[in-house]
Amino acid sequence: MINKIDKNEIRKRKHVRVRKKLSGTSECPRLCVYRSNAHIYAQVIDDVKGVTIASASSLDKDVKSSVNNCGNIETAKLVGKLIAERAQAKEVKEVVFDRGGYLYHGRVAALAEAAREAGLSF
Repeated sequence: MINKIDKNEIRKRKHVRVRKKLSGTSECPRLCVYRSNAHIYAQVIDDVKGVTIASASSLDKDVKSSVNNCGNIETAKLVGKLIAERAQAKEVKEVVFDRGGYLYHGRVAALAEAAREAGLSF
């Protein structure tokens, strides 16, 4: 019998491998991205204290009311802009980008580019 490859398990292994070297501090927190089929989520995390500084997702009322489909690139751009604004409100200017084991392509790349354009540097 042929076993089907679980792509999410492979992604999780990649994420663990990257997280061994990547960590967020108070001065430079981690911008973590999670992507599902229907939505996209982003968090700015201080790993030293174990605290989420800011978060945004396609489920937020600001984003959800302005788009029809939450699982596309336009929504990812809105979430990227929103997470940058919320991080800057908490006086975070520089972050480390954690793509969560996903390829830097499509929605993940769109979120990152929108966050850069809105003022975050990474």
